[in-house]
Amino acid sequence: MRISVKAVTLSAAILWGSAMLLVGLVHMAAPSYGADFLRAMSSVYPGADTAPMLGRVLLGTAYGFVDGAIAGAVFGLLYKALSHSVPATR
Repeated sequence: MRISVKAVTLSAAILWGSAMLLVGLVHMAAPSYGADFLRAMSSVYPGADTAPMLGRVLLGTAYGFVDGAIAGAVFGLLYKALSHSVPATR
């Protein structure tokens, strides 16, 4: 089976970016939701914190999208490299 590194990259970027967006938007509506998660993410993503402001949510989304793309690309490349070294079984 062949894997598309581009598809894995985009999938991971969309997944992590949308997770950050969803938690941020729900946190704006209900400040107790996701506060610990957003505090943890603010230690990794500067500027994306628990402040209930749309700009901060969008910044966290952008960080999440880029971080997800990097993680997806690394995973896709690693999978592709390792899949060539393991013999296929049927």
